[in-house]
Amino acid sequence: MSIWPLPWEFRKGSKPLWFPKSKDVPPLIYTPIIARDKIPWLENLLDEVNSDAINERVTVDPEEFIKCAYERFVCAITVQNFVPRKFHPRGEFSEPKAGNKPYVKKVVVEEYRSSEFGQYSEAYTLEVSEDGDILVRTISYRGCLLALRSLEQLFYAHTVSVDPYTPCAPITIRDCPVFGHRGLLLDISRNQILPNDVLNTIEALSLNKFNRLHLHATDSQSWPLEIPALPELARKGAYDERQIWHTSDLLDIQNYGLLRGIEVYIEVDLPSHAAAIGHAYPELITGHNAQPWHKYALEPPAGQLKLNSPEVSTFLATLLNDLLPRTSIFSSHFHFGGDELNREIYNLDPTVKSSSPDVLRPLLQKFFDHVLSVAKPYSQTPVLYEDVLLEWGLDFPKSAIFQSWRSHESFTAILKKGHKALFGPASHWYLDQGYGSWLDPDPENPDTVVKPPFLDWASPYKNWRQIYSYDPFADVSEEQKHLIAGGEACLWGELTDGVNLEQKLWPRTAAAGEILWKGPMKLEESTTRRLAEMRERLVAKGLRAEMVQMEWSLRNEGCSRM
Repeated sequence: MSIWPLPWEFRKGSKPLWFPKSKDVPPLIYTPIIARDKIPWLENLLDEVNSDAINERVTVDPEEFIKCAYERFVCAITVQNFVPRKFHPRGEFSEPKAGNKPYVKKVVVEEYRSSEFGQYSEAYTLEVSEDGDILVRTISYRGCLLALRSLEQLFYAHTVSVDPYTPCAPITIRDCPVFGHRGLLLDISRNQILPNDVLNTIEALSLNKFNRLHLHATDSQSWPLEIPALPELARKGAYDERQIWHTSDLLDIQNYGLLRGIEVYIEVDLPSHAAAIGHAYPELITGHNAQPWHKYALEPPAGQLKLNSPEVSTFLATLLNDLLPRTSIFSSHFHFGGDELNREIYNLDPTVKSSSPDVLRPLLQKFFDHVLSVAKPYSQTPVLYEDVLLEWGLDFPKSAIFQSWRSHESFTAILKKGHKALFGPASHWYLDQGYGSWLDPDPENPDTVVKPPFLDWASPYKNWRQIYSYDPFADVSEEQKHLIAGGEACLWGELTDGVNLEQKLWPRTAAAGEILWKGPMKLEESTTRRLAEMRERLVAKGLRAEMVQMEWSLRNEGCSRM
């Protein structure tokens, strides 16, 4: 029996305890407690906890939220569960006998309400007695949700009884995350990934104790995001009207995430990666589909927002004043992009006519100053890619978070500049890499770089062990650690759509999840077995998760080491 991510403190016994599906469901008893002084169970849980946890935007009834989470927990262990045969040698699988059995009698949730412990909003303790009493202690409904996700992983399906069981009562868990921002970047713009395709991903993120889903919602290839104030944008910018994410779709996804502890936040990549805008508003884009495309962009089609155009400023204000009032209800973050700006294309911009960094830098600064000023009334934490800080040296408020992607060295460079940073280097956490190039060789170009073995730019494939081996604290001083907001695994969409989405994400994303929860970890066989069990739980929920380990190795513990 195992839990993923591994709790900070986990003690278990050896007595079976059953959950009654065949009888009345045990009651959930919610008890709010006003904490005026110290909270004993919180002491010494973690000396330091990153404070970039969820900033509540929606008024939630804690009791109703917890009841809904409990209903999903009951469904998970009674309907979406599995029998752990493959974790035992041939002929040696055993389980408690059905019959006279101690049942879970009640689940008590004590929510300690205090304004002084906000950094512990995801902390919890969980106690399961041999007699069937379950006690959860937390200081927010989010902590209770996380406790229930751990409790869910303690129960298995039985081959005879309809009642699920845990084989290891009594149980004590004390737990809290290291990093406040635990996210996944998902590109929904380059290929068809519809809202329904994302639902299982949110459920899996929640089970693995993530708390953010970053939707890279627009790019040069398509603009699927509906903006009612700019109706032509998605109508002409999406590949097809059937691929548009309507405002109701985005609302549903953000609300679905809210109920599962996942803040869904949006990225509109600016001013590069913007060619799709040109299908609706060609006057805003310079170098739209300019050739040869690789002179003006890293991917086709070329096209970036003009940098010195009043019409662009008006467009951006209209866009953000439509989008942010809707998304900021659910999210305290908004991602403004800022990566991979092509300088050469601004020789084609009649408002600029230069590719000189000395000319472009002040225009780029003005561009982002305008964007952030429009967003300011909505109290959004701005998130941007590393390029605008490290390559362009632009000035941003200290509240901004910079997402590193090129390397671990760029992550540490952000910290050295005194800014908050997200980690997720391409060398370890780019889930789309290692599948091969999507480019075709040009028969008229004898110097084409597209040739055997047709590697993509950040090969090789990032298997789960490579993902798990990443150490975000490497070369980071103690004085800089407070600037680490957290990190994100990244799935870019050149070769991903709704059909192969889940295989590419799971269970590799879970490997990143444990690093985000615990910090750097040592890889052991027990790690493999725990992740393999998480994979079985994902499959039981209907996800098409890839294998972690060969079944023979799982059945023969200790025999696949080298």
